[in-house]
Amino acid sequence: MTQFSLSQLEQIIADRAISGDTSSWTAKLVGDGIEKAAEKLGEEAVETIIAALARDADGVRAEAADLLYHLLVVLHIKGVSVDEVMTELEQRTSQSGIVEKASRNIDNA
Repeated sequence: MTQFSLSQLEQIIADRAISGDTSSWTAKLVGDGIEKAAEKLGEEAVETIIAALARDADGVRAEAADLLYHLLVVLHIKGVSVDEVMTELEQRTSQSGIVEKASRNIDNA
């Protein structure tokens, strides 16, 4: 199993975002703003779904990597850390997922 983590990818994205490197996709994406980054995130989500429905494990793996990368770029732009997301997930594990989802629907009503 790899030792590479989302926290490491988060740091790479943060470093490249401010690098000024004109050949960096990350720097360009961050520079283009949240609209472009969110659009790319959506595209990758759709591509992941398509690969999953096609039962293409290699495709799912590749698209999931793209999806995670673009999610972390969006999180970076919005100032949300991976640790904050993990804390949110950890809090949600204290109750049933069905109960938790129902409580969010009530809160949003």
